[in-house]
Amino acid sequence: MRLARRLVFTALAAVPLSLPLAPGTAQRTAAAAPAPAPVPVEYHKLKNGLKVVLSPDRTAPIVTVAVYYNVGFRLEPRGRTGFAHLFEHLMFQGSQNLGKMEFIQLVQKNGGILNGSTRFDFTNYFQIVPANKLETILWAEADRMRGLDITPDNLSNQQAVVKNEVKVNVINQPYGGFPWLDLPQHAFENWANAHNFYGDFSDLDAATLDDARAFFKTYYAPNNAALVIVGDFEPGPALALVRRYFDNIPSASRPPVVAAQEPRQTREKHASRVDSLASRPALAVGYQMPPRNSPQYFAMGLIDQILLQGNDSWLYQELVRRAGMSGNVTGGVNLLGNMLNYNGPMLWTLSLIHDTTRTADSIVARLDGVIERLRSAPVDSATLARARVKLRSALYAFQEGLFGFGRADLLASFALFDDDPARLNRLEAEFNRVTPSLIQSTAQEYLRPTNRTTLIVTPAARPGSTP
Repeated sequence: MRLARRLVFTALAAVPLSLPLAPGTAQRTAAAAPAPAPVPVEYHKLKNGLKVVLSPDRTAPIVTVAVYYNVGFRLEPRGRTGFAHLFEHLMFQGSQNLGKMEFIQLVQKNGGILNGSTRFDFTNYFQIVPANKLETILWAEADRMRGLDITPDNLSNQQAVVKNEVKVNVINQPYGGFPWLDLPQHAFENWANAHNFYGDFSDLDAATLDDARAFFKTYYAPNNAALVIVGDFEPGPALALVRRYFDNIPSASRPPVVAAQEPRQTREKHASRVDSLASRPALAVGYQMPPRNSPQYFAMGLIDQILLQGNDSWLYQELVRRAGMSGNVTGGVNLLGNMLNYNGPMLWTLSLIHDTTRTADSIVARLDGVIERLRSAPVDSATLARARVKLRSALYAFQEGLFGFGRADLLASFALFDDDPARLNRLEAEFNRVTPSLIQSTAQEYLRPTNRTTLIVTPAARPGSTP
């Protein structure tokens, strides 16, 4: 399991909602097609508190089983940085009836694929298998939820694996951790949002067997999780299987509530670091997002499409096409996922690598000029319609991505965070309520210079180079 910098801690082949669309898609601004039929959603809760979401899809004879635990970077205890990610690894080290790595072998020998990831607000595990193997996977997921095999050897081995992952993916990589790991630590005030999510080595080394067992008991209980099944199955028999394997897993005391709120940012923040492996300077800019599910939050989703997503976006046109300041500009809401699968303070981020002949100040000045177009006047109807088409296309493409895993991801997130997985079917209506005046007022409040943090990465001077 390796980290994919742009998306998740372990490589997850799903398309983020904020990624640009396929070539040509962004240019189609005709009237939107009729809305597809609502996604079927059955929502149940077991007596032990496990949230269960069933969403049949007869497209192909496969099923996706996803288990999401309500613990991520933001929710890990102080003094245990990196613990959420460490446990993502430990969950593959064996359980009551499956030995070390046998879970992976079970899925692969049955023709399936699997993975897991650690995000801001959850840790997830998923398998995509032939439909007739649904019961096998439910049994296996229940087996490790009921009793993970936490041994001294497993713990010490995975502590070493995680530290090596940090070295490979951050310390020994040019632009390692830029900007997904670096920027939140400078932009936020609250430790829950601003600590090193990968984990300080001292915290990882200090973790004891008792710490690991207590963490599992607290956060990996059924009443702190959601189970989602998407694919070719009958809901009644599937729910019966879920009850058979999960009903008797005991619940636990709920984890402490983490106060992750951030104060309103009132001054621009600046940070910089030298990267001995980088060849050119890099710049990242992050703005604190509106509260999740507020009208301004949905407006920022459309602002993201207007400003940043696709080659038609205003920032690509200005910074890349006209000014030639970089070969590309990337970013979005929530660099470790998408704007729909997080549950706390977040940044809208853009980043680019640029030539030494360009200064960060000159790039930010161009950025301000583009943003001022949104702040000074309402967008025209054609611009808003174009943004809606792009966002709608990205939303449905994400749901269908990786054999339907995108749908499972959103259903699990909405079950965990909102106790309402069916809100998946109301998303498009929420974005359609956004007006030009709301976009303008949102830009005025959330895209002001005093709400942003800039991070500059400078290459280390090399022997013989010209200052």
